[in-house]
Amino acid sequence: MAWTKNRDKLHEAAISTVKAISKNKKLTSNKGLYQRPPSGSNIIYSTVPRSTRDLSKWRGESDFQAFWHTFHKNKKEMPLTLPARMIFNELEVSRVEILGSIEFKGSKKNLSDFLNQRSLDIDDIKSLNYLSHGVNLWLKEEANFPLSDESKTIIKNFCDKYKINKATKKIKAELIENVRDQDKFEATAIKFLQEIKLLKDYEQEEDNLDFDDSPGSTDDIENQELENDTEGSDESSIDLKDFNGDMEIDIQEAIESTDDTSIEEEIDAIPYPRNDFINQVKKDYSIYTTKFDEVIDAQDLVTSDESLRLRNQLDNLIKPHLLTIGKLANRLQRLLLAKQNTSWNYNLEEGMLDNARLHRVIANPTYPLSFKEETENKFKNTIVTLLIDNSGSMRGRSISLAAICADIIGSTLERCQVKTEILGFTTKHWKGGDSKKLWNIQGNRSNPGRLNDIRHIVYKSADNSWRRSRRYFGAMLREGLLKENVDGEALAWSHERLIKRNEERKILIVISDGAPVDDSTLSANREDFLDNHLRDIISLIENESPVELQAIGIGHDVTKYYKNSLTINRAEELGEVLLEELTKLFKD
Repeated sequence: MAWTKNRDKLHEAAISTVKAISKNKKLTSNKGLYQRPPSGSNIIYSTVPRSTRDLSKWRGESDFQAFWHTFHKNKKEMPLTLPARMIFNELEVSRVEILGSIEFKGSKKNLSDFLNQRSLDIDDIKSLNYLSHGVNLWLKEEANFPLSDESKTIIKNFCDKYKINKATKKIKAELIENVRDQDKFEATAIKFLQEIKLLKDYEQEEDNLDFDDSPGSTDDIENQELENDTEGSDESSIDLKDFNGDMEIDIQEAIESTDDTSIEEEIDAIPYPRNDFINQVKKDYSIYTTKFDEVIDAQDLVTSDESLRLRNQLDNLIKPHLLTIGKLANRLQRLLLAKQNTSWNYNLEEGMLDNARLHRVIANPTYPLSFKEETENKFKNTIVTLLIDNSGSMRGRSISLAAICADIIGSTLERCQVKTEILGFTTKHWKGGDSKKLWNIQGNRSNPGRLNDIRHIVYKSADNSWRRSRRYFGAMLREGLLKENVDGEALAWSHERLIKRNEERKILIVISDGAPVDDSTLSANREDFLDNHLRDIISLIENESPVELQAIGIGHDVTKYYKNSLTINRAEELGEVLLEELTKLFKD
């Protein structure tokens, strides 16, 4: 009982410790799954362990986050591929952990126990999480951290995968020498990535580095030939009266911030879109400008009264299906909870007293007391992202079905303690909006690339509670929200959010009614411009990403794009088809 009471105070004590070590009182905290590296100024804690024997592992979670906020300085991110970025980030996490263990001696055991436990939890030898964990352990080995046999096995597999040689081992020693200097350490980490063939033709000179303000970079348009078709024209003489004052971002300001001969510098300064997959297909896909794009929370799209009205409207749509949905949701819930159930080990020498076996002691006082201990079955931490097409073609029955899908999947998975994120995608305007207006001002050059203002919507982030977020799901039904759709960029954006999560299993479910359509983009480029880009993004995710991709076609067959897909034509099919498919997913 005393331990149970003390457990309630541990979160508060751990948060205070992190703030004290980092000397940052502004850090926020919440329960959940930690991220490596930590994101922003947030501390995330898992549930306090049931036994004091696991306490040091749990404290290791807080220690590495404390050291990250203490010893890491935020810098502009380098444009790296996904495998290179994960290994680069994990090297930096390892650096702050080593530095923290030097400054705070007692933390070394906590970190070692935490990392050794992580070695047990990561069992997919081909996953990027496994390999990035391997590079952390590889560096910890040089710093004399006590490592388990499982951790040593991961190091061996990592070294075999990347053919670690004598030259690489010299770099290892150099990394340890530079743990107190982040700049030198990062330069050495780049050398290491080159040595293991994850980074090619990388120039160390600062002038040649294409930095961005966030993970991923916007160098997807760096090779565009941005010709100036307006030579000899006077921009100051352009008449802006045609724009009727409805610009969300001032066009004149955009013109003044754009070079006379190229808009490339203006685009590179914008941290959107933030994903590697767009960069990998940049030779075939371009974006005229990201100046007017936005990522917005659903609650910012509606007023309080409107959100309540739309939520009631959605609830009325769900009512006819409640009985069927309830039965199927319970079936899925039983499946998931069966995988997460705890079990008991009996006849132990220590632990919790086993009351059911006390009669043996009463019958025979010489009989030893029997103890028991609760253990959790191994269950992969899972996150599911729903990406919903909010295009005009979804208006009416289709968007209603999509909203019901989101509500069913989200509520069921949240009840089963599976993290869920609900996202949407559309555009801010019909037929181009501000991006097209800027293009017209700049001279209507040919093949400008994507030519509309992207709007990506966060209905529910993975770390927000279902109860708090569900009231804004009705925003999908809002009149005037649904416009055009650039599916490829939306898919890459949602994948980028998902891949940064720390959960072991990641599932991305796309709910759409067919092909990407954006009138202004298709009229100024090849007719297959958006379609080819979507296929490229899907191919990269299906073949090169640990994310499991599933599609749900609303009234249309989407198998021509996605390998794993199903189609829902009528509302009556929704519950049965949807939950059956989810059951298949989680049986794997």
